[in-house]
Amino acid sequence: MALAPIELAGSIVRLEPLEHSHASALASVGLHPVLWRFQPKAMTTLADIQEYVDVALAERSRGASLPFVIVHQPTNTVIGSTRFMDVALQHRRLEVGATWVTPDYQRSGANVEAKLLLFTHAFEALTVQKVVLKTETLNAQSRTAILALGAVEEGTFRQHLIAENGRARNMVYFSVLRSEWPAVQARLTARLRAHAKRSA
Repeated sequence: MALAPIELAGSIVRLEPLEHSHASALASVGLHPVLWRFQPKAMTTLADIQEYVDVALAERSRGASLPFVIVHQPTNTVIGSTRFMDVALQHRRLEVGATWVTPDYQRSGANVEAKLLLFTHAFEALTVQKVVLKTETLNAQSRTAILALGAVEEGTFRQHLIAENGRARNMVYFSVLRSEWPAVQARLTARLRAHAKRSA
């Protein structure tokens, strides 16, 4: 297994390796307060996004994460970001997280296809045995979306993380195991087909 920058492409979105040059495009779609309500730090300025990119790329250089920008294929527009993170390849485990899609493209199939691309790469190219997802207990929308992917809820880590403003964050952990991947893959593929029919 090797974690290296790679482009992953579908019909709705393309995941490109994050670079410093993406900061401006991310800021143009990523400063909506609703995106950061349950995150460690709110992004309110271009400087915040530039720091966000700097931190992600520093993690990539250490092999701790692999960040992407989410590009809308039909318009070639940056609409969000996601990443592999908390990577532990020696245990064949990683997390899919730090995912956000600008409000105009939510419920467009973008997040579903991004997850399908990431899971496929994780299970089939990186041969992991477990993909982890987590979200704050207060984030009902995120919890519902993760369960809709077919992930299994494992439990809640109480006051597990601290936000920049000092707020303790209770985190709910979910996972997809290698044995569960075929069913999850079929589920996500079916959702994308249904979305394509509605959009036709």
